[in-house]
Amino acid sequence: MVPDSPLPAGTEVGRVALTVADSDRVAAFYEETVGLSIHDDTGERTVLGDGETQLLVLHEHPTVPERMADETGLYHLAVRVPSRAALGAALERVERTGQLDGASDHHVSEALYLTDPEGNGVEIYRDRPRERWDEREDGTVRMATERLDRAGVEAASDATRSVPVGTDIGHVHLEVADLDATRSFYVDTLGMRVRATYTGALFLAAGSYHHHVGANVWHSRVGPGEGRGLAWYELVVPNEAAVTAVRRRLTDSDRAVETTPDGIETVDPAGVTVRVRPS
Repeated sequence: MVPDSPLPAGTEVGRVALTVADSDRVAAFYEETVGLSIHDDTGERTVLGDGETQLLVLHEHPTVPERMADETGLYHLAVRVPSRAALGAALERVERTGQLDGASDHHVSEALYLTDPEGNGVEIYRDRPRERWDEREDGTVRMATERLDRAGVEAASDATRSVPVGTDIGHVHLEVADLDATRSFYVDTLGMRVRATYTGALFLAAGSYHHHVGANVWHSRVGPGEGRGLAWYELVVPNEAAVTAVRRRLTDSDRAVETTPDGIETVDPAGVTVRVRPS
């Protein structure tokens, strides 16, 4: 049996922050197509969510350059809706704007794929009930990429224009330079479990979720840059004791750790800033 993850099973992904050049344009996409609601907008900082919980933070820097083709960073952020009806409504919104890049059945979930106006990948998905997941004795879970039953998803739609309360960021998927270094950081240091491996990709989670973090080397990225894209993302752990435990593991592994107003932050081997805070 695979031992319990040192990162508590109640861990979830919190907010994702993007550095953008035009926050009005990007926010309009997340509001009208994805279905998020604007919680706060100062011009330089726009916060969107499900109407109750903050999910996405846009930091505007009008002169920031585009992300270069060889830079590590975000593959996609994944907005998880709580039902097939909500996924059907999302599919209607995406099709109405003509921005659907792809749609897949992953066995554990059903997913839509699109790209925001500044090139950030976005997934909108709903999980299947966990009793239907194909769990293996070695602690992994079977995932696949097959054709989505779009007609079934469309038929389930509740036709809402916004995501329902309870929508969250289910996972982030990163483009990294080195899978071995990524695995060492997230598994050996941070305390996640490997839930699936595919050619050029790892899927990692706290506890028994299918994945909170994906990582791939499919596009031969070489290192972090200074352009648009992922600024940081959060892992939300159950309590302060869990934050303290993560800090200790990072320090023991000689990883730099900074204190934030509500937790800590560090940088993974791909140059991605990871924040950890209590729920």
